[in-house]
Amino acid sequence: MFQEPEFVFDGNARTIQRIASRVQRVLVVDPNPATARLLAEHMRPLGAQIFAAPTAENAYAMARAVNPQLIFVEHVQAGVDGLVFTRKIRRGDLPCREAPVIMCTAEATAEAIFGARDAGVHEFMRKPFNLKDLERRLEAVTLKPRDWIEAVGYVGPDRRRFNSADYKGPRKRKADALGSPAARLSQALRIVKSAAAALDVDPAQARRALAAQAAELRRVGEAVGDPRLIQAAEALGASTMTDLSGAMGRAELIKRIDALMGLMAQDSAGRAA
Repeated sequence: MFQEPEFVFDGNARTIQRIASRVQRVLVVDPNPATARLLAEHMRPLGAQIFAAPTAENAYAMARAVNPQLIFVEHVQAGVDGLVFTRKIRRGDLPCREAPVIMCTAEATAEAIFGARDAGVHEFMRKPFNLKDLERRLEAVTLKPRDWIEAVGYVGPDRRRFNSADYKGPRKRKADALGSPAARLSQALRIVKSAAAALDVDPAQARRALAAQAAELRRVGEAVGDPRLIQAAEALGASTMTDLSGAMGRAELIKRIDALMGLMAQDSAGRAA
């Protein structure tokens, strides 16, 4: 028998409303049905619909059907490998591929926490959890959004801001100026380079990564007032929309990538001189 929860979120009705609007459809991937029941009880005041799946295979089919706004997933239990499931969601074509994922486990080791971060998990929660634990994770994923990284080796929220309550290490690299145009430009160009190299081995994700970085490079160009960067980014973005199965489409995309990288190399050489 579950006790009626007191779900307060610091008593701020506006905060509760903001969180509730972002978690109306919740998928729980866990072979233990008690976990789904407990989350349903705790989140009832938010009006959330809870969809439970005992295996990763069931969960992926359910995610396609209900398009969850939030996913809770077990780390590793029978029928569920939360790391594999999260990577599949992140690198797939479902509308919920960017939905926040909160990983739950009784074994909150450093290896498990870092593995969750590198799989694209937003938050990590130790079992058994209480209302305060859940409140902190929900606030983090709904009210404190993190930049989305669309690369090839990694797809998910910015790992430099991973903020598990169980993680006691540094929160981000000290040298990073995350919001500066220079840092954004550098990261986008690194991803473009790695995506170009992955066109043969992972064409779908490579194209998604290139399209995302083309949009980011355009924003950087607009921020610094560089019309050449804007033009090169627009050309790259247009090329990602072409059919890459044909030689001409692929050749045009490579041409746009080379032009962009060449432009950046010229600028670097000019600054060095």
